[in-house]
Amino acid sequence: MDFKPLPIGIDNFEMLITRGYYFVDKTLFIKDLLDNKSSVNLFTRPRRFGKTLNMSMLQHFFENSPKDNNDSNFSSAYLFENLNIMKAGEEYISHMGQYPVINLSLKSAKQPNFELAYISIRRRIAEEFKRHEYILGNKELHHEKERYLKILKEEGEEGDYIDSLYFLCECLEKYHNKKVIILIDEYDVPLENAFFEGFYGRMIAFIRSLFESALKTNSSLEFAVMTGCLRISRESIFTGLNNLDIISILNEHYDEYFGFTQNEVSKILDDYGLGDKEELTKNWYNGYLFGQAQVYNPWSVVKFVKDLYKNKNVFPTSYWANTSSNSIVKSLIERADTITKKEIELLIEGKTIEKPVHEDITYDEIYDSIDNLWNFMFFTGYFKKVSERINETNQKYLSLEIPNEEVKYIFRTKILKWFQDKVKAKDLSKMYTAIIDGDEKIFEAELERLLMETISFNDAYENFYHGFVVGALANMHNYIVKSNREGGSGRSDVFIKSVSLRGIAIVIEFKIAKDIDDLEKKATEAIKQIETKGYDQELRSEGYKNIIKYGISFCQKDCYIIKSN
Repeated sequence: MDFKPLPIGIDNFEMLITRGYYFVDKTLFIKDLLDNKSSVNLFTRPRRFGKTLNMSMLQHFFENSPKDNNDSNFSSAYLFENLNIMKAGEEYISHMGQYPVINLSLKSAKQPNFELAYISIRRRIAEEFKRHEYILGNKELHHEKERYLKILKEEGEEGDYIDSLYFLCECLEKYHNKKVIILIDEYDVPLENAFFEGFYGRMIAFIRSLFESALKTNSSLEFAVMTGCLRISRESIFTGLNNLDIISILNEHYDEYFGFTQNEVSKILDDYGLGDKEELTKNWYNGYLFGQAQVYNPWSVVKFVKDLYKNKNVFPTSYWANTSSNSIVKSLIERADTITKKEIELLIEGKTIEKPVHEDITYDEIYDSIDNLWNFMFFTGYFKKVSERINETNQKYLSLEIPNEEVKYIFRTKILKWFQDKVKAKDLSKMYTAIIDGDEKIFEAELERLLMETISFNDAYENFYHGFVVGALANMHNYIVKSNREGGSGRSDVFIKSVSLRGIAIVIEFKIAKDIDDLEKKATEAIKQIETKGYDQELRSEGYKNIIKYGISFCQKDCYIIKSN
C-alpha cells in the first residue's frame, strides 16, 4: 500500500494539496470565520500549531487574483475538492475566489537591529505589491502607479511603508470592485525579537502605525485575520481598534482548528498502520486544552509518525523543543527565587500550580513580575489549564500543569541544564578547598547550598545527583575529574586526581535516601561499598598514595557526607 508523504515543514496549502501530501482537513475554519463576521480576528497559538498553513488555506479559498496577466478569473476551487468546506453549503462556497487578498508574514523580521528588521518587513510588503502588479494594467490606477512602483522597488521612505497596506487595499478595491481581505501571519515576531535585541520602542512605533492604517481606518477592508503566539495589549499596538476579536487558547471559538484532535490523530496512526502506538503518542504529544478542545501538538505528531513509519521501534522525542523560542523561559530560570524553583519541581513531578492570568500583556512588562513570565509560558504552550477560578476582585486564576511527556522532557533537560549552568558559574573555591583538605563538613554545607539553588525532582534518582556533582566539579583546575557512571564500569561514581602522583586522589560514591532520617545510613553504605569493592585500588595502582574516600547520600535538597582515608 502506498502512503501519502507527510508534510514536514510544508505550510503552503497549494503545495500540500497539489503534491499529494497527507492533509488533516481544517477547512471548516473558513465557515466559522464567515459565520462570526468579525472585522479583525487575532488568533494566538503556540509555535508550530498550524497557524501559517491555515493562513495559506484562507488565501487560496478567498482570493480572486489572476494566475497570470492573461487570466483574470483564476480560481483555486480545485484545491478544495472533497474537503469539508465544499459540503458546508452554497452560502459559503459562494465566497470562494471572490476577494482580493493581501497575505503578509512577519516571521522573517527576527533580525539583530531595527534597520535589518525594517528591511525585512519592507521586502515582504514589496513582494505583496509585486504579486498584485497585474492591477497596474488598469487605466483607473494611472495616478497611483508611480507610488505603487516606488513601494514595489523598495525605493519608498518609511512613511510610504507605514501606509502601504492601506494604499494596496485602495488599489485592489479599485481594480476588483471588491473589498479586501488582509492576512498577517506571526504579527508578534518583530516585537518579541525587538524586545530581546534592544530596539522595542522603535519597532512598536512602526508596527502600531502599520496596523492602525491597515486595520483601523481602512474603508477598503472586508475583514482581517492575524496570528501570533502572544496576545499583545490594545494599548501597545491596537490603540482604538474597537473591531478587534482576540481568540486566545482560552476561547472556545475555533478551538479545534489549531492542533490535532484525538479523532484526527487516531486516523493518522491507523492510516499509516501505527494504531498500536496511540497510547505512546498520546502520552508524549497530547494534553493541550484550547477552549474546550483537547488537542495534540501537530508538528510533533507528524514528525513522530514519519519516524515511526521508518522504524516502528523508534523512541519518541521532543521535536518541538528546538522549534520554539526558549528565550523567555530561560529568563524565568535566571530570575527564579526559592518559591519559583519549588513550583518548577512540583510541575516536573506532575503536580499543578496556580497562577493569575493576564491575557493583555506587553513585552516590556514581561520582566515586571515572575507571574508575567508564567503567563508567557502558558500562552506559548508550556502548560495546560486544569481548572480556573475568579477571586473576589474578579482576578482570574488558572491551575496549570505540564501537558505531556514532550514538554516535561524540555523541563528535565533544558531547564535543568540552565540551573546547573548557573551553579557552574558560581565561585566554588570554598567547596573545592574543603574536598582537597578532607573537610567533609564544609564540603557538605557547600554542596547543600548549591542544591538549594538548583531544582531536583523526586524521581531523579542517582543520575540526577551524579550529573549535578560532576557539573559542579568541572572547574577544579589542576585536577582530573573522571565520571564512571556513563561507562557502567563497576567502578566508583567519581574519581578526582591531581596531575601529580604526589598529590591528592579522591573517590566518591553516591546513594539516595528515601527520607532524611536515612541519610547517615546511606552515606555509610556508600563508604563501605568503596572499601568492599576496592574502588581505590585503581588509584593506588596508578601510583597515588594520598587517597580520600567520600560517601555522599542525598534526599531532595539535603545531603550527608562521610569521609574515610
